Amino acid sequence: MKCPFCRCDNDRVIETRTSDDGFVIRRRRACQSCKRRYTTYERMEIVNTRVVKRDGTRVPFDRDKFRQGVERACWKRPVREAQISELVASLETALEGETEVSTQRIGELAMEMLRKLDEIAYIRFASVYQDFANVQDFARALQSMTSEKDGAQEAAAAENDGE
Repeated sequence: MKCPFCRCDNDRVIETRTSDDGFVIRRRRACQSCKRRYTTYERMEIVNTRVVKRDGTRVPFDRDKFRQGVERACWKRPVREAQISELVASLETALEGETEVSTQRIGELAMEMLRKLDEIAYIRFASVYQDFANVQDFARALQSMTSEKDGAQEAAAAENDGE
């Protein structure tokens, strides 16, 4: 591993930790030449997963591009960096073993995960992914969310009354 500061290829691993999900290894390194420290991450590569875009073109899956979209949706929300990393890792795990995946499937998985994490981030992501054109599109998405919540609350109340 080359030092990002002096470009020397002489470092020492100081500390190694695995992430919560066990799919990422974090290594703390010290350069033997300039004595500066830096962190590297080792993760499993999703080999040959291609994303089929709406126009039919195929591109390699780019975890950083996906992460940037999630970060934009979570901007100024009470979502920790670790939660975003877990969401990205969960998506990669869900896609594991697939050679081709549509942008529609990636978007639906992301929206499902974001909905559980933060409803505002979900709406932000949905507005871009589903290409909301006007306020009515937002209103429909919000109405769908509130009606699903109301249905879940009614079901829970009925279950509690039956006990």
